[in-house]
Amino acid sequence: MTAATYLGRLHRRCVVVDAGDSRARWIPESNNCPGFPQGIAGTTLLARLRAQAESFGAVLEHGMVESLERDPEGMFVAQAGDGRVWRAPAVILATGLKDRLPDLADVEEAIGCGALRLCPVCDAYEASDQAIGIHGPWDTIIDHVPFLRGYSPRLALLPTDAVPASLPPELDVEVLPAGGRLVYADGRCGYVVDGHCHRFDTIYPFLGCDSSAHLARQAGVVLSDTGEIPVDARQRTSVPGLYAAGDVVSGLNQISVAVGQAAIAALGAHNRLPPRPRELQEK
Repeated sequence: MTAATYLGRLHRRCVVVDAGDSRARWIPESNNCPGFPQGIAGTTLLARLRAQAESFGAVLEHGMVESLERDPEGMFVAQAGDGRVWRAPAVILATGLKDRLPDLADVEEAIGCGALRLCPVCDAYEASDQAIGIHGPWDTIIDHVPFLRGYSPRLALLPTDAVPASLPPELDVEVLPAGGRLVYADGRCGYVVDGHCHRFDTIYPFLGCDSSAHLARQAGVVLSDTGEIPVDARQRTSVPGLYAAGDVVSGLNQISVAVGQAAIAALGAHNRLPPRPRELQEK
């Protein structure tokens, strides 16, 4: 949406194809998004960004692009599953990531009330001094201990796989037996293992993400070993005219990072396209 706003203000024609499944929609309240000191819900932020982009002429299409290729004239051809086709000389991919959520009843409600949180960089401040569970594979969750320990001394590891026989001596957090299951009730999450439910104020699941970089691969980009789209400092991929921004390229998955990358990508696309001298518009 940021890229579309920039392109509209550059007097470029722009279409945004959006399936409506943005990762931001899961955010109950963002308090580190610049300009919103009282916080803002992800759905509200998305609505404002859409309205801003449309006010400068961006066309928003609801849909899912399933293929992206180059035609003999060098134009990109994007096709949706319903047969709609868009052709453009430049494309910005901002398709993001999809979190792997735990198998938990009412998972959306749990996220909405903060019983389950997806990003400690975004919201660990709100969980300061709370009882926090860290759920996922052992090698992953132990790496998150130092960061979250800066917010609360009440940490517990909830591993999905085997726990090493000997633990690091400096590990000053509780380690629960592996293989339990998460539950949600009355606004809090719990971890059920060995017949006992351990209750927490909030739980961070680190179960990984699924990348949506396949469109870049279809267009000829060689993805990184971790499935991200390699870009240079101007957000350019290895395919001329193809740019990428946001969680699909960045290791720091933050709204402010994505906004900056989108602005860079939009300016790059504008400067690559032929100039369009403006004629005087009648008012």
